Amino acid sequence: MYKKNIYRFSLIVYFGFVIGSYLFTYNPGMQIGSNLFDYTFRMVKIIPCAFILIGLFEVWIKRETIEKHLGKDSNVAGFLWIFILAATTVGGLYVAFPIAASLFKKGAKLSVIFAYVGLVAVCRIPMTIFEMNFISIKFSIIRWSISIPLILLSSIILGNYFEKRNYKINT
Repeated sequence: MYKKNIYRFSLIVYFGFVIGSYLFTYNPGMQIGSNLFDYTFRMVKIIPCAFILIGLFEVWIKRETIEKHLGKDSNVAGFLWIFILAATTVGGLYVAFPIAASLFKKGAKLSVIFAYVGLVAVCRIPMTIFEMNFISIKFSIIRWSISIPLILLSSIILGNYFEKRNYKINT
């Protein structure tokens, strides 16, 4: 009950600040309100489509397929499959976390799931194309050549660490 009251109080203070900023033309508060509206509008456009696709993923992809390619017996090919999935994921981490939970429920090993979340943050094709246009192809190549091995290494280490301790994720 105490946490709910703090949460409600925080929301009231936040929205009171934003509304007060518009009433008294306080520019930083108005910018915060504008950012909230823009962010919410972007999420409303992405989330419904993403959840439909995640639902289809849950229904169409069989547990046996995930266990075979991404499960305990998967090898380097499992990381290649997860790289392809991560590179084609649209919607960023909004979509990646529900897909990661679905992969876990269907029997994917933890190191593959950790690699997926890390690779989604780094290797999405639309983001990389945007980056190449505005920064440079050289930068993207350097970023990928450093990020991908570090993500894979850290995900393998974390996956092995948690699996040895029989860690369970609550989904």
